[in-house]
Amino acid sequence: MSVELFVFVVAGGACLAGAIGVVASTHPVHAALSLVGTLFGIAVLFVAQEANFLAAVQVIVYAGAIVVLFLFVIMLLGVDRADDLEVEPLIGQRVAAAIVSLGILALTFGAIASTGYEATGAVVGFDEDVPDINRLGESLFTTYLFAFEITSILLVIAIAGAVLMARHSRRSDEIVDPGQEERAEEIAERMEAAERRAHPELAIGNGHRRGDGEGADAGDAESEPEEVGR
Repeated sequence: MSVELFVFVVAGGACLAGAIGVVASTHPVHAALSLVGTLFGIAVLFVAQEANFLAAVQVIVYAGAIVVLFLFVIMLLGVDRADDLEVEPLIGQRVAAAIVSLGILALTFGAIASTGYEATGAVVGFDEDVPDINRLGESLFTTYLFAFEITSILLVIAIAGAVLMARHSRRSDEIVDPGQEERAEEIAERMEAAERRAHPELAIGNGHRRGDGEGADAGDAESEPEEVGR
């Protein structure tokens, strides 16, 4: 077995194992980490095809930034603690997902079988003096500029939606007592009594102040009739 075939088998096996882990994992964090294995396998396949720039982008952008974004959203929303995978939000969504997946798989095998299992496509000659990065940048910002901008807008929408969903979930987690407003005075008195028990010196000081105030009020009340008689 040649080295190229060995690398293809190992990288393809890593991609398939990671893809199965993404689908079969019950924990969202484990599914995201399995996706990293798939992306690394694809990067190795790019290296085998001498597409070194695409391999570097695959590792830096997808395996690095995109997966970190997935983990950030998972931890921000608390999906690993709140969601129960046994409960279906929509009835029949598992069956529909299985039917769509089988349909896409059948279309893939049908497209491969229609070619007679031979490589198709026109062979286009490239100028070897022009680096791959220059050709890729020219295509990205000329022919595929609209698709590139749409992708950036989708990423911004995903981040904004994750933040809004996180704020909504935090508000829903708040516990509100229906009779809290009616018992506001009772709660205030209990808190004041607890502070007095915790700090008796403050209660004594308040008592002296109240006594002085009451004495002053009594003295004023006694002096008022004398002034009236005079």
